[in-house]
Amino acid sequence: MATTELEQLKREFLEYTEIEKGRSLNTVRNYDHYLSVFVEYSKAKTPEDITDNLIREYRLWLNRKPSSAKATDGQGNLKKKTQNYYLIALRAFLKYLAKRGIKTLSPEVIELAKVGERSIDLITPEELTRLLGAPDVSTLSGLRDKAILETLFSTGLRVSELCSLPRDLDLKAEEFSVRGKGEKVRVVFLSSEAKSAIKNYLQKRKDIDNDQMFPVTSRSVQRIIKHYAIKAGISKKVTPHVVRHMFATDLLGNGADLRSVQMLLGHANISTTQIYTHVTDKALRETHKKFHSSRKA
Repeated sequence: MATTELEQLKREFLEYTEIEKGRSLNTVRNYDHYLSVFVEYSKAKTPEDITDNLIREYRLWLNRKPSSAKATDGQGNLKKKTQNYYLIALRAFLKYLAKRGIKTLSPEVIELAKVGERSIDLITPEELTRLLGAPDVSTLSGLRDKAILETLFSTGLRVSELCSLPRDLDLKAEEFSVRGKGEKVRVVFLSSEAKSAIKNYLQKRKDIDNDQMFPVTSRSVQRIIKHYAIKAGISKKVTPHVVRHMFATDLLGNGADLRSVQMLLGHANISTTQIYTHVTDKALRETHKKFHSSRKA
């Protein structure tokens, strides 16, 4: 089957996203998936085939599209947040076409679906303590897992960032740079507990040829954390991202400012970091109690 003009432009957009914009291969794959769904649904062959009416029908189709359990809204359809992933990819594609002066629908026409305020999964500080203490450090795997847990909580790294750490980190510096989303570089810091756990692990390792700090995959880290959550008697679902959440809420709860937490997490926008501000509720309650006038009996 011959490649249509729109399919060729989609391929060029994906190459532009990877090379010029510097997006990760995972992001490029996701854009490819979302745009392929649109092209397949719409049967559009040229940019001019993309119209207001087509977008309206596509949004209705997305809203009624059956989905997997992971992306479902509880009624078997795509969550609004997941629908927005499809729309964001399409809007980025239209912006690319406009930049090249190719006649098509304005990207401003595509408005995202309204979603509820994002909630975050957390465990209690007591559960976190049990989680961090769950590995059996008398074994090499236990030393590795202890180092993984302590490093995640100390730095707030994403699991992909953790798995990319080199073995030859300078632990004396107690800080290092990491390349995160969008190829942005930020500095993270090691607590004394994390530093000690890493040293204990590296001293016992025998594989001198492996240059990774933790020779594991992201999926393996997810399984490791799930294992220790069960061992620690935590009934909630615990993932690497939950540990990242705990890193952020621990900082804010102890008085860190939102801008600093944003930089430590590597968030592009502070609005993403603001989901953690609920942890200041306790401080606000204490302020209210201290300074609000009490009625005299």
